[in-house]
Amino acid sequence: MQQTEFINVVMPFKDKLYRLAKRLLVSREEAEDATQEILLKLWSKHETMGEYKNVEAFAMTMTKNFCLDRLKSRQASNLKLVHSNYRDENVSLQRQLEAEDSVRWMERIMEGLPEQQKMVLQLRDVEQYEFDEICELLDMKPTAVRVALSRARKTIRQELAKKHNYGIG
Repeated sequence: MQQTEFINVVMPFKDKLYRLAKRLLVSREEAEDATQEILLKLWSKHETMGEYKNVEAFAMTMTKNFCLDRLKSRQASNLKLVHSNYRDENVSLQRQLEAEDSVRWMERIMEGLPEQQKMVLQLRDVEQYEFDEICELLDMKPTAVRVALSRARKTIRQELAKKHNYGIG
């Protein structure tokens, strides 16, 4: 695979690699570093890349494994889930504070989820992967993926209900 072909194949999903890395690592800088490492690793395999059925799935798996290895190596003591904060200059201060509060609540809730549930939730609800792709990426059975997603969503609903006192009284 030549450089232009590599760019045409890999660049369309590099943002997905970054978002997955950011979901797992502590900061933008960590996610950017991880994404660059993965892109370098992919380039080092450019000669054999044509052998892979789904380069995107391969790259996502590499990203997941790289990030999890990095988390393990640092013993996850100072790393946490980070969400990007969207800022719109036209949004009122009240709405901006509410949005930031919601992001912090989601961070706390998602930090409490088991790693597998976090990954399934990220891939399905954020990255919009199909169930069969998630099964392949995470090496899980379809039933296990659906159960993990269901449990993650249920936990989030319950925690949000506690926060907002939904359904009480």
